[in-house]
Amino acid sequence: MARVLPVLGLAHLDRPFDYLIDVDQDEAAQPGVRVRVRFSGRLVDGYLLERIDKSDHPGKLGWLDRVVSAEPVLTPQLATLCRAVADRYAGTMGDVVRLAIPPRHARTEKETTPEPTAVVETPELTDWHRYPLADSYVENLVDGHPRAVWQALPGEDWPRRLAELAAATLAAGRGCILTVPDQRDLDRVWAEVEPLIGDRGVALSAGLGPTARYRRWLAVRRGAAQLVIGTRSAVFAPVADLGLVVVWDDGDDSMSDPRAPYPHPREVAVLRSHHERCGLLLGGFARTAEAQALVASGWAHDLVADRATVRTRSPRVQAISDDDRQIARDPMARSARIPEVAFDAARSAFAADRPVVFSVPRRGYVPSLACTRCREHARCRACHGPLQLDSDQRLSCRWCGRPERSFRCPECGNTSVRATVTGARRTAEELGRAFAGVPVLTSGGDTILDEIEPGARLVVATPGAEPVAPGGYGAAIVVDTWAQLDRADLRAEEHAVRRWMALAAMVTPHGDGGRVVIVADSSLAPVQALIRWDPVGFASIQLRQRVELGFPPAVTMASVDGPTGVITDFVEHLELPTDADVLGPVPLPPGVRPPAGSAEWEAAPDDEMDRILVRLPRKHGRLLAEALVAGQVRRNTHRQTGPIRVQIDPPTIG
Repeated sequence: MARVLPVLGLAHLDRPFDYLIDVDQDEAAQPGVRVRVRFSGRLVDGYLLERIDKSDHPGKLGWLDRVVSAEPVLTPQLATLCRAVADRYAGTMGDVVRLAIPPRHARTEKETTPEPTAVVETPELTDWHRYPLADSYVENLVDGHPRAVWQALPGEDWPRRLAELAAATLAAGRGCILTVPDQRDLDRVWAEVEPLIGDRGVALSAGLGPTARYRRWLAVRRGAAQLVIGTRSAVFAPVADLGLVVVWDDGDDSMSDPRAPYPHPREVAVLRSHHERCGLLLGGFARTAEAQALVASGWAHDLVADRATVRTRSPRVQAISDDDRQIARDPMARSARIPEVAFDAARSAFAADRPVVFSVPRRGYVPSLACTRCREHARCRACHGPLQLDSDQRLSCRWCGRPERSFRCPECGNTSVRATVTGARRTAEELGRAFAGVPVLTSGGDTILDEIEPGARLVVATPGAEPVAPGGYGAAIVVDTWAQLDRADLRAEEHAVRRWMALAAMVTPHGDGGRVVIVADSSLAPVQALIRWDPVGFASIQLRQRVELGFPPAVTMASVDGPTGVITDFVEHLELPTDADVLGPVPLPPGVRPPAGSAEWEAAPDDEMDRILVRLPRKHGRLLAEALVAGQVRRNTHRQTGPIRVQIDPPTIG
């Protein structure tokens, strides 16, 4: 007999079922293989979890229809992890397995996986000595399971450092997984890793075709590859004798999986470290409140350099506020949002034959305008459309075209305007005129540069799209910071600090003339974190604030999204503990997509897409997940319809 997990995607059927095995299938029907079984009169896909001698089912058992493939793809360790992730995120194990195992490619499965020939030796770890506890961390990777949160120094060659850790882990005879946010990061890490480990590793990403991805995944499952580098789903890779899981930059937006049950690689890595007794490293230039919570609880320890080393490696950071007198007297700042001090920093970098990067919030050409005094958006008096500056620097309405000859702010009476957010192309044009003769490059949107050539160059980039500069940038200028800080999002400040530090880390140290100019109020905590280069202190502040406010990671919080009537009925029938808080319904936060099927929902056209938040103390998080699963079981068994999305610890709370 076989115990099979049918992949049905329904909460009330998310459990194994027993089936009889025919004699002809006995040899191929081994734990972990893909099978087809008949369920409620139809054939469905499933995975054979284990062979059993006796079933607890009192009724008549069905027969295994067929073994799809004799390849055992769902290993016992992976099955345990998928079950734990499903329980953590109130999802179904079948949905997690879909994320963990790529689709089958029959022809690729029949190929023989070549045995690796490279011999991996322990690399020099000299650069890790800048972090006092790194030596003991590496030593424990051989037969232990150290857990740490690594705060990379400014200018750190983090792809090289991760490659060294991976090679050291493989040299000790254990496997390793490196998880990075996107393809650009993956390519950088792979370029450093490949010379150290040869053919003993693979790179996995969504950009690979189904054949190549499955071939590489099979190499890992069959033990031919001990190292996996990839984006978020790589954290599930079935690496044998796993010794280390690394998640770099866990605060990046691309780390949030858009597919149910929406697991985050950081939490999957934590679960995997616990279940498989392997090492864990969360790294980045900044730090999330979730990573800080692991350190604060004692579950992980800090891997940071001393303050003297941090100060030596940091660029000089200067903050200048929009309200600063120097800005008020600066005609360049009033017209182009870029103060004279930033131009001075750029000129100094160009004189030293170094590139300069300007960071702007978004890519585009047409700027929006606001009052220079109170920042109220400048709007047309006739149709309330946004005002714009035409080619002759005259105001007109972007909607109706009516000229505005005598603008006066309705809020404060001021008569002057300034650009609020100017995109990369418009900023590049302005700077190109200011620095004649210096090549100007833009990076953002569909055109992202990976690397630039050495020498004096001016780069205008959106956050996260900054290209690598060999030898580092001579200066970085961050403008329109309020557009990042003023977002109605719990994580707005955290995201802003992460982006600023990632940019500042690309600038040369202050001893070599490196400067960062940020147009923001220096008294703000996020700006102070950048000036002092203190991501740990800032993460501690964020964690304390969330403890006071009752937001993740201090609590376990679930969002229930969908039509108002549907989600209200769902939450009202949840059997929640007495200390649970229910918040809402409120409108979906800006930028959050509606649940799947919302466009076709016509049962109650007046219902808007809303959100209800449910939170419990962290220690009762499992109870919340169980209550949500029970609620979804009720919906399924009562055949209730309507689009709904249940997500634990959503990345955007509002």
